[in-house]
Amino acid sequence: MSDGDMDMPMPSSGSMSNGSMTSKDMHMSFYWGKDVIVLFSGWPESSSGMYVLALFFVLLLGAAIEVLSLLPVVKPGTRPILGAFIQTSVYTVRMCFAYMVMLSVMSYNLGIFIAAVAGHAIGFFVVKFRSLAKETEQQYMSPNDTPSKI
Repeated sequence: MSDGDMDMPMPSSGSMSNGSMTSKDMHMSFYWGKDVIVLFSGWPESSSGMYVLALFFVLLLGAAIEVLSLLPVVKPGTRPILGAFIQTSVYTVRMCFAYMVMLSVMSYNLGIFIAAVAGHAIGFFVVKFRSLAKETEQQYMSPNDTPSKI
């Protein structure tokens, strides 16, 4: 078998062999614009309102990932199988959200990318603020649960 026998016709550079996708449909570098496909074919279409909704959705997913990073604390006395099931369920939801954000960012739309990063930042801020507030509150509480005077 020679190399000449293995030649296969290649589709033209502008489209796939069935003509369903052109080079305009798929960006391989960051770009601005509301004409993007996020997660599902045809969403958010070319509507500015739907694009803003997609940005908000990705932002919320990013924030939810960070908030869900705090697995629920298993209370003493809880059956180990139940505690493991609850933590596994939360982890599974968190990973589903993380993959959805990853797929959204793979649209290479700069607005979607910024919304994802902002969502993670907001979620991280909320988680850290909450934990620092709780730590500060515990630090200034007296043993009988009344705030000490400082």
